[in-house]
Amino acid sequence: MNNQVKRLTVKYNGRIVGYLQELMNKQIGFQYDKDWLDLGFSLSPFSLPLHDKVFISKSEYFNGLFGVFNDSLPDGWGELLVRRMLMKKGISYDKLSGLTRLSLIRDNGLGALTYEPTQASYIDVFKIDLDALAEEVKYILDNNNIHEDFDIVFALGGASGGARPKVHIKHNHEYWIVKFPSSFDPKNIGELEYKANELAKLSHINVNEFKLFPSKKTTGYFGAKRFDRLQNHGRHMISLSSLLETTHKIPNLDYVHLFQVIQKICVDQNDIYEAYKRMCFNVLYPNRDDHGKNFAFIYDEEKKGYKLSPFYDITQTKDKLDHEMTVLGEGRPNKEDLLSIVKEYNLSKKKCNVIIDRICNVISSV
Repeated sequence: MNNQVKRLTVKYNGRIVGYLQELMNKQIGFQYDKDWLDLGFSLSPFSLPLHDKVFISKSEYFNGLFGVFNDSLPDGWGELLVRRMLMKKGISYDKLSGLTRLSLIRDNGLGALTYEPTQASYIDVFKIDLDALAEEVKYILDNNNIHEDFDIVFALGGASGGARPKVHIKHNHEYWIVKFPSSFDPKNIGELEYKANELAKLSHINVNEFKLFPSKKTTGYFGAKRFDRLQNHGRHMISLSSLLETTHKIPNLDYVHLFQVIQKICVDQNDIYEAYKRMCFNVLYPNRDDHGKNFAFIYDEEKKGYKLSPFYDITQTKDKLDHEMTVLGEGRPNKEDLLSIVKEYNLSKKKCNVIIDRICNVISSV
């Protein structure tokens, strides 16, 4: 493994987007390819407009990278697997540069961006036993060393984001993410997340396709179809926090930021009502794990612009003290705070009241 990656080519579904280069002062520069400038789109509308120049990130959070490239890196569970894999080789993840970390990412990472040359290893997994994977996941969580089946779990989950253990699989020729219980989760967490997604769907919120995968040992494993994949093509995706060049690990965003971004970059302004539904659901359910990486935007090639991605990572977190994203500065918002935003953004009061009433009725029916 080469610990000193100095330059990477960034690609989108096989097309060259641009180049990442380590500069003399250890900063990382990004420049779009000239052909991409003519026919492509901005990877990050606020930070990387389609200009022929070298961009240098000023963010303190991403090891010299722009947020959109940091989104390609695993965090939470995926980062734990990468650290274990490197530890096996005697390499410290913390000492790797941003470019070197990107070179470890396979093409099954989130979004559609890939990086060359890659140092990722490829393992074909032909048969998937979810119960066996769950046992291996438990072993990894309970032990600092790695087991003989670690390579399979790493191949399926090393590109993951989020705290919960998960794997990326193909199911009926489609791409899915399947989650397993963490050390702190109840054994029926899969069933609970399935019910949360059902409630959101009944509330007329755009939830991506989901299902409960069967298990012989639990009530099932929650699975979500990947909305960043369309047949065999990736779809460009950027999280809200990375779009704003901040980290989701610090609770420094408000739902106001989400509405402002939608107003500036979304091709369909009805997305603001979709975002309002999600804010209301998170507050009323409650889902307080509503940080900036749990909201994302997808680039729509047909509409030539960004749109709000489907709703995802929907869980109930009653024990969490405050919301990760505040509502007009309020960490424990109520119905009155939800209606205050209606005035702030000149939304239809009638439409928003219908949204709130529907969500309250759905939740109370459980």
